[in-house]
Amino acid sequence: MAENIHPIFDKILNTQQKEELLKQKSLVIWMVGLSGSGKSTVARGLENKLHEEGYLTSLLDGDNLRTGLNNNLGFSEEDRTENIRRAAEASKLLAANGVITICSLISPTEKIRKMAADIIGDKYCEVFIDCPLEECEKRDVKGLYAKARRGEIKSFTGIDSPFEAPQNPHVRLATAEEPVEDSLSKLLEYILPKIKLSKN
Repeated sequence: MAENIHPIFDKILNTQQKEELLKQKSLVIWMVGLSGSGKSTVARGLENKLHEEGYLTSLLDGDNLRTGLNNNLGFSEEDRTENIRRAAEASKLLAANGVITICSLISPTEKIRKMAADIIGDKYCEVFIDCPLEECEKRDVKGLYAKARRGEIKSFTGIDSPFEAPQNPHVRLATAEEPVEDSLSKLLEYILPKIKLSKN
């Protein structure tokens, strides 16, 4: 099969040309954290802030991806890895077209996050939405922790499936300790210089 695949990457418009058209530099903002940590809230807030500033973005949320692109995947270790691989490949394509891409995915292990970073390359920006398990359970926005505690959901991250906190994220946001607006301000301070297209 591989012998019949003929990529045309060298014949299509490149990322720099797309970025110049959009007047922005692309970036993949990969938000990592437990369910209920605030990933989707921060992601939506960031998308709105960037839109107001005139930036073109795309938001890839884990739950949304599982209704379409990844709707044939379950929650086994293999399927979780494939879930992240597909999201990373989709993000890479968007970034190659100049789009600032915001990903909201639990991404529970260092191995999975390294895979995503390796796929995306130097456009990868890891943001750790750092919220203690106790606080996430207290919020339990989707009622998932309660179901996991009752044994109705198996292999739930943080309960009976591990979550390895990122050791060296580009940005760490302590969502249990600060208001969303403060988290967004901190994130924007880091991101805006990276997506602003130089006039040189």
